[in-house]
Amino acid sequence: MFNYNFGRITSYTLAGALAGIASSIITMPIQGFDGHRFLQLLSALIMAGAGLYIAGWFPRFAYIEKIGMHFWKLIEPFGRKLIPIKTRSHAYLFGMVWGWLPCGLIYSALALAATTGNPQNSALTMLFFGLGTLPAVMGVGIMTGILTRLSSMQQFKRVIGLFMVTLALLAAMPWLNPMALISTSHTGLH
Repeated sequence: MFNYNFGRITSYTLAGALAGIASSIITMPIQGFDGHRFLQLLSALIMAGAGLYIAGWFPRFAYIEKIGMHFWKLIEPFGRKLIPIKTRSHAYLFGMVWGWLPCGLIYSALALAATTGNPQNSALTMLFFGLGTLPAVMGVGIMTGILTRLSSMQQFKRVIGLFMVTLALLAAMPWLNPMALISTSHTGLH
């Protein structure tokens, strides 16, 4: 299980680095604050779309997941060849393949990672996103019944969706972020 997750998180980190490189190239013509602001707003739109999708209010967001299907169709056969997994290196490679599975939540994290300003920070953002998913992935077997019940509850989906929309608003309007206000006031005290 460790090797599988290590492979999955490696893929997320690599995707983050690629997102950082892409954002650097995209924002090069509009250097400075404008390029970063553009990426912040784009990231916020993607996160809000994912939140509305999870809440059940924007089913067309599923089309974004289809963007990655072409790449997934290319690499999925490599993962299939590793089954049944017999060695730790196969588990790691299988995790790396699985890390590229099209997923709107991962795309939201990638959009946020792209706003960090450089490939290293984007990779670190996705590394920490991957580490943050560990409890859920590791606990799936234990928590399957509970997660199944929660995921079928529309109220729970709406709460999670609204939480993501709130995060998107904070990304779009960082001056409203209470943590930024605390940080600003704290540095002003020194």
